[in-house]
Amino acid sequence: MNAMIKIIGKDSVVENMPIFPIAQLIGFNLVEMGEGHAVMELEAEMKHRNPMGTLHGGVICDVADAAMGAAYYTTLEEGESFTTIELKINYLKPVWEGLIRAEGRVIKNGKTIGLLKCEVTDSENSLVAFATSTCMTLRGESAGGR
Repeated sequence: MNAMIKIIGKDSVVENMPIFPIAQLIGFNLVEMGEGHAVMELEAEMKHRNPMGTLHGGVICDVADAAMGAAYYTTLEEGESFTTIELKINYLKPVWEGLIRAEGRVIKNGKTIGLLKCEVTDSENSLVAFATSTCMTLRGESAGGR
């Protein structure tokens, strides 16, 4: 995780948030988090490329999924967890290298189901991908072990 995180709202959110093992593996960082939103960044490198030489779509999807998940996490109460039940992404243009930024936002947060969106932009602030996700809040025994 990045040591510099801009926190907006609840200060305890980041302290209690589990570390993303996938973030360590791929190399993206949580850089901003507040009520209903979160931002992840990745410096796209050679190791992230697909056989055509561009940033692999799965990497972009992982970063977007993490941004949306972190955004949803900020809406949970103590003892709650969540799982993603649907994820869709549209790739709009290729990325070869440089910084990508994924900004996840909660669009609608119901008692059990939440709808999220994520805009992924490149270093020129151009939209490279757009994702949506549906998350389900888990409570009680369903939330255990997470």
